Amino acid sequence: MNLIASTSTFSFFTLISRILGYVRDILIAIFLGTSLFADAFFVAFRLPNTFRRLFAEGTFNAAFIPSYAGALANNKIEADNFAKNVFNLLLVILLFFVVVAEIFMPQLIFLIAPGFYKDPEKLNLAVYLSRITFPFLFFICIASFFGAILNSYNKFAAAAAAPIILNIILIGSLFFSQLFNLFDVLVLSYAVSLAGFLQLVLLLFFVRKNFKPIISIKIKIDQKVKFFFKKLLPSIFSSGVTQINILVGTIIASFQAGAVSYLYYADRVYQINLAVAGIAVGTVMLPELSKHVKSDNFTEINNLQNRALELCLFLAVPAATALVMASEQIITSLFGYGSFDNTSVTNTALALTFFAFGVPAFSILKIFSNFFFARDDTKTPFYLSVISVIINIVISVSFFKKYGFVIIPIATSISSWINVFIHFYFIKRRNLYNFDSKFVYKFPRMILSVVVMGIILYLLLGFFSDKFAYNESWKFIYLFIIVIVSLISYFLISNFSGAFKFKDIKLK
Repeated sequence: MNLIASTSTFSFFTLISRILGYVRDILIAIFLGTSLFADAFFVAFRLPNTFRRLFAEGTFNAAFIPSYAGALANNKIEADNFAKNVFNLLLVILLFFVVVAEIFMPQLIFLIAPGFYKDPEKLNLAVYLSRITFPFLFFICIASFFGAILNSYNKFAAAAAAPIILNIILIGSLFFSQLFNLFDVLVLSYAVSLAGFLQLVLLLFFVRKNFKPIISIKIKIDQKVKFFFKKLLPSIFSSGVTQINILVGTIIASFQAGAVSYLYYADRVYQINLAVAGIAVGTVMLPELSKHVKSDNFTEINNLQNRALELCLFLAVPAATALVMASEQIITSLFGYGSFDNTSVTNTALALTFFAFGVPAFSILKIFSNFFFARDDTKTPFYLSVISVIINIVISVSFFKKYGFVIIPIATSISSWINVFIHFYFIKRRNLYNFDSKFVYKFPRMILSVVVMGIILYLLLGFFSDKFAYNESWKFIYLFIIVIVSLISYFLISNFSGAFKFKDIKLK
């Protein structure tokens, strides 16, 4: 396997999806700003979308792929029987969960946005919209199951491309609602569920070449299935700790007007860096790492883990640096139009700055957790992640009254870094990983390259400083120029210094 090639495939489609996601959010910002309607929709969207991130970006892969890939290496028929039983159990569980959630949606909204109860209009709208969007959860979880099957065969393109559908549908729905003068947030909500269904159809088409799902009431719950579901619950928490922290933040932010929207837009910006640096690398490495673990190939295990961490840091550290330095320019260029006023720009940029400090930690956790997942250990990351969430909650609740919404990204970043160090302690204690000579050689050169890139970025921001006024129509173009120049300079400096060479990330 070529880690670069596979990661590039995954990252390419993910990047297209996230760019379209930016277009979507720019339009939402223009039409809705940080209004009551925006807050209500973001809560309605956040609920099923959090589950999408949990399943599609780690949890299901973490629990399913090691078991399925291991069985696949020995006997395809046995592996497929295991997958069919899991598939049918998922159908039953998800259907039950969605029905219960639809019935008790007011109570569910109270759990994730208790502050809305101070505003009955916002509360009622959030409940109504959430009932429309929640079926998305059913469709996207089944789609993620198909994606995990494809990933086990080292086929990453379809699963990575599927979210593009969501953004295309939502963008289309915004223009549709404007054209026919319809209620924006209502059309958007219906579009969310429609997009989930279409993603399911797309992945079903591709997965049938390797696996044919058959709906059956005869479900064999053998030891493998029991073991999978035993792993699934702790992996939901541990693999999705960043998303859980963000959900916690949404709950607390609901007590401050506009705060949910500030955090949503900031989250959208840094998530593209997380998707490329952490999620893409982590998704690609897990099937291969699971196979090496099953065959006790210790040399390849350590090589893969080093190259994955190396690639993760190479992408995450400069991204975090750029987000911290240019947060306000980024936010005003992406969202600073129409109903998204100067106050919204300032507050969202502030949230982004503090989220950015945590980007390397968020990405590293995706890699470190796989060290355990590949060994069928979901309990250790679970316990460690519980500590992280508790720290996040304590900091956020303790200081929210004093600092407002800004404490939420601060708490998220601090708790994530603590989680990284705790993970590393247990990894070393169990002798699961050792830094190799390549990593030791390249890491300081990588940091030097980031410093030089930061200097270039600082000079560019100074040169274009007067081009990012609120009413400046060309500010996105200026931002694009800055990003491209900084990116090219970083790659050139890295190559010159020996920090990174693509040919080094080849895994047999």
